[in-house]
Amino acid sequence: MPEIPKVIVNPAAGQGAAGRAWPGIEAKLRGALGPIDVSITTHAGAETDLTRQGVADGFRHFIAVGGDGTMNGVLNGMMADSQPINDKVRLSVIPAGTSNELTRALGVHGDQDGAIAAIAAGGEQRFDLLQADCLDLDDNNHRHYGVLAVSWGGAAEIVYRTNNSRYLKKLGGRFSYYVNTLLVTLSYPNRHCDLIIDDQHMTDVLHYSGLICNLEMLGGGMRLAPNADPRDGIADFLFFRDIARKDIILQKPSWLFEGHHIKHPKVDYMRGRNFVVTGAREALVDADGETIGRLPLAVKTLKQALPLIG
Repeated sequence: MPEIPKVIVNPAAGQGAAGRAWPGIEAKLRGALGPIDVSITTHAGAETDLTRQGVADGFRHFIAVGGDGTMNGVLNGMMADSQPINDKVRLSVIPAGTSNELTRALGVHGDQDGAIAAIAAGGEQRFDLLQADCLDLDDNNHRHYGVLAVSWGGAAEIVYRTNNSRYLKKLGGRFSYYVNTLLVTLSYPNRHCDLIIDDQHMTDVLHYSGLICNLEMLGGGMRLAPNADPRDGIADFLFFRDIARKDIILQKPSWLFEGHHIKHPKVDYMRGRNFVVTGAREALVDADGETIGRLPLAVKTLKQALPLIG
């Protein structure tokens, strides 16, 4: 059984920044860890298949090189039936993409050398996971795992448009995200949903978006879930009801980046372990910045189900 790490590299992450940085990262990884086994992705979603094959081949330590999308693909290749495929599988991440929120939570945001040093040190910790069941875009039942957040409605629409904005993305991932945030905020219709949070039922609620958060910082450093703890087995739920769009657009930048949004009377902030959402099938669902399907949605918090090295 191989004892060396399996490294999965997405060279397209960060508009190609990961590919440009990879030769230097590889040299430092080999210097810090010794032998490594490297797989390079060639298309979107390849991370999951490469990880599953790696698990089948006996690899136990997977290092994702890219952004949060790359990390999430590797994560989903590690998981089955609400837990890692086996109890020896571990994940590490080296930040090299547009968004690197998991490494921010680990204390090495944007610091590739620090991430490599932390991996070499071998310290292990465990984060909660969000298990999301929804319909995929072809209306098939789909299960997906996230460690950052699961969202639906306006927030998920922003992600979908950003990931599919061929021309805007050429101007930069963050620029595309901010433009699409403005466009969606101005045009996305409020919709009704029924919502269950543990034993609490909310019926026919008019809303803009909902986010089930595992991490405090999301979306490029926004403090969306100010009290979130990724180790406590409880998710932090952010619910934008029928909030006036000017109340979003005309806010100071600090509104989201400092967490002031949770004081707005049309924004609910609560905590829970299990969530069920039913509503318009037009409402998309997102996990860790990747569109995974549409409503209905069920999310279960899996306490400390993700083992991390680094």
